[in-house]
Amino acid sequence: MDKQAILNRMTQLEDQIGELYKELGGLKQQIVHMLEENTRLALENQALREQLESVNPNRTSTSPDSSGEEAAGEGHDNLARLYNEGFHICNVHYGNMRTNGDCLFCLSFLSKTAQEEK
Repeated sequence: MDKQAILNRMTQLEDQIGELYKELGGLKQQIVHMLEENTRLALENQALREQLESVNPNRTSTSPDSSGEEAAGEGHDNLARLYNEGFHICNVHYGNMRTNGDCLFCLSFLSKTAQEEK
């Protein structure tokens, strides 16, 4: 190999390393974003648990309701409350924040559960 070929190869390797470095930086940014979102969701989850506990302090998460009819009505009310607080309750996006207004899947689900209770 002559000196020019070695220099060209060295330049190519340097360019490849630069591209890999940029890609690594992008992946690092994505990980940072995911960690921030995870932390935000954990804090939001804890706040919602505390809010639920303050609203209904006697209820434990493992105790079943004594009346199935009351549980169905209460379940619908809880889902409606979650929806009104800005969360999806449909099976497509359950638990995610609603950012674009109303969700047709959620509204359909709410109307369906309301009809079943009647």
